[in-house]
Amino acid sequence: MSSGTAKGLSEVTEVPRTRVYDAVRILEAKGLVEVQHSSPQQFRAVPLSEATETLRDQYEERVERLQSALREMGRIESDDDEAELQEVWSLSGSDAIENRAAAISEDATDEVVLVIGSEAILTDPLIAQLNSLDANTDLIVGTGSASIRDRVEQEIPRATAFLSALDWLHSEMTPEEDAAVGRLLLVDRSTMLVSSIDPQTGDEQAIFATGLRNGLIVIARRLLSQGVVEMTPLERD
Repeated sequence: MSSGTAKGLSEVTEVPRTRVYDAVRILEAKGLVEVQHSSPQQFRAVPLSEATETLRDQYEERVERLQSALREMGRIESDDDEAELQEVWSLSGSDAIENRAAAISEDATDEVVLVIGSEAILTDPLIAQLNSLDANTDLIVGTGSASIRDRVEQEIPRATAFLSALDWLHSEMTPEEDAAVGRLLLVDRSTMLVSSIDPQTGDEQAIFATGLRNGLIVIARRLLSQGVVEMTPLERD
């Protein structure tokens, strides 16, 4: 509707007229509805382009306020430094996992090793993030799939790509499988993130661990070393 009265809106939306007035007042306060003070009052939505900009401005303002509030929060340090060095945390959701993986990769000072178990992991943001890593940081990307390796070589030219000898890293996601390996990330041999993907829902779950002596990281280092060392030029071809 280009415009309408409360009665007209009520009939079209099947919302009681009193609720229409309440909704219009809220939308007007947000800058999304204009009111003509005639008798009866006429209401109309602002143009879509204006509404989009208004919502974007409000969203960005809220994000800025949130960032400012978080920066001002104090930090309470733990007395147990050893506990911080050997920590293990869990994460859920591809966005959160990708953001954490990007953050720990960008903190790398020596080496980033990433093993990709599912092509769903190789997103455009991940490719851009890996290409933007410090040039002094070694980037090694492995997979159990030749097609994924070929994509890595084409789209992440700075990476050393390898076809892992660890066959279990790559398996087709089928409903019969409990979970498939998503990504295994090891940064500077002391920070690790490993994820799995539910084949039925596509949901990604991960664990994040730090500490040179952390048992999970020790295992990951040995597995990745085995996967890299056992690769030969003949296997690659």
